[in-house]
Amino acid sequence: MTDNTGKRIAIVTGGSRGIGRDTVLRLAARGVRSILTYNTNHTEAEAVVARATQAGAPALALALDVGKASSFDHFAGRVQEALRGMGAERFDYLVNNAGTSSTATLMGATEEEIDDQFAVHFKGPLLLTQALLPLMNDGGRIVNISSGLARFAFPGRTVYGPMKAAVEALTRYMALELGDRRIAVNVVAPGAVATDFSGGIVRDNAEVAKAVASHTALGRVGRPEDVGPVIAGLLSDEFGWVNAQRIEVAGGIHI
Repeated sequence: MTDNTGKRIAIVTGGSRGIGRDTVLRLAARGVRSILTYNTNHTEAEAVVARATQAGAPALALALDVGKASSFDHFAGRVQEALRGMGAERFDYLVNNAGTSSTATLMGATEEEIDDQFAVHFKGPLLLTQALLPLMNDGGRIVNISSGLARFAFPGRTVYGPMKAAVEALTRYMALELGDRRIAVNVVAPGAVATDFSGGIVRDNAEVAKAVASHTALGRVGRPEDVGPVIAGLLSDEFGWVNAQRIEVAGGIHI
């Protein structure tokens, strides 16, 4: 991998909003160009592209539904074309960030919802990484996104929390198998973050935010700007010897 940070390229899934958006912008501030994905909101994605480009790191947005693994080979072809348009053959960093929420309980969970969560949170990152690895530079870095809910239990997260726990186990296996290519793989586990995720319940419901803050050592809910810099940092050379690690970015929730 080149030593020139300004030539490095990241792929960030779910990069049009929330933590993904902040990650793209933090990378742009470091001179890292991004290919960000979005599911449906092209306008938001292009706004992120504009902000990243203004920061001096040209970016572009590609549509992707991470729950549809059948589209990944086609997506990899689009990435290859995009890289060529950026004057590159390969990319350096992958952030498996895109996800969907679930408030299913043990007795309320349906097979369809379980399958959907599995497709997005486990099968998606695994098979998308598989599809993109031929285009990734040796010595690159991958960050998967988990959740504090993989460590502690919370009502109504009986499907979502275990799926994120599976992502954490997957991260260790990725790190093991990609060691011969010098690709480091780590996982970031955010706590409750004030975004539009899960219908914006943490951002828009003052009672929920107060309850979360009361269980958090630093006394507030998280913000995207708390998490994006950590992801960007893990992709940098400064963290080059950190591998197969889980980093919770949650202000000390449920210590």
